[in-house]
Amino acid sequence: MKAAAFAYARATSVVNALELLAAHGDRAKVLSGGQSLMPAMNLRLVSPDVLVDIGGLAELRGVAAKGVVLVIGALTRHVDLLGSREVALHAPLLRDAVAHVAHPAIRNRGTIGGSLAHADPASELPACMVALDATIVARGPLGERRISATAFFKGIYETALSPGELLVAVEVPVASPGSTFFFQEYARRHGDYAIVGLAAHAVVEAGQFADLRLGFFAVSDRPVLASAAGKLINASITPTLLREAETTLAGELDPQEDQQATAAMRRYLATVLLRRCVATLLARDELQAGVAK
Repeated sequence: MKAAAFAYARATSVVNALELLAAHGDRAKVLSGGQSLMPAMNLRLVSPDVLVDIGGLAELRGVAAKGVVLVIGALTRHVDLLGSREVALHAPLLRDAVAHVAHPAIRNRGTIGGSLAHADPASELPACMVALDATIVARGPLGERRISATAFFKGIYETALSPGELLVAVEVPVASPGSTFFFQEYARRHGDYAIVGLAAHAVVEAGQFADLRLGFFAVSDRPVLASAAGKLINASITPTLLREAETTLAGELDPQEDQQATAAMRRYLATVLLRRCVATLLARDELQAGVAK
């Protein structure tokens, strides 16, 4: 199947892109890397009248540390995140996660802004944004606004972007002393959609979590910032406490059943990832007793 007929407009600047979006309203779709949009159009899941191509806007590309945040332009490609020294230094979780995004051909074209705006609940980068407490920067007819990652993702393929707004950048807090990270996902093959995944950021002090943010993906209609992490902060982690946190986590997740896994399987795998994450970040192998390899 091929996409329905559509018109094409190539934006020459962010201002021009916003003008095009204002002119065409909800009949338009933004094209950045196209790695999610074009397959959806070919399957007739979406049929915009107009594609507004922002792929040539160099002003939306690049990574730079600015004070306490790492600013990543929306058109920065996955492959650029993998090779960025700034990302490796200030937000290594992103580097680890991007290595799991599909395959090289996709990573060479796909963009961080496109991934976040697409808001696939099985995608790695939205969960990373939640775990890192990132801020999404949007620009529209009324100017620029900043949206916390936890408020940005509203549901399956749904975000807090208003009609006519364009995602222009992401601001990620730079890693602080004591910061550590964990990323792992279960997929049938490397590059496939995740069955369950976890992106985590923690601050470890004297063998305890001074802070812990757990961003699960593929377990709900959006990335989940697990409240179960609260049980593990400023506490001596024992097997009993960890089991309590696992029970809390299983209760707060609402995974879907599909051809890849049942809801019960996803809950179980999420608790496995929680235990593995805690054991890894605290360097306590004994906490992994009973965890499936």
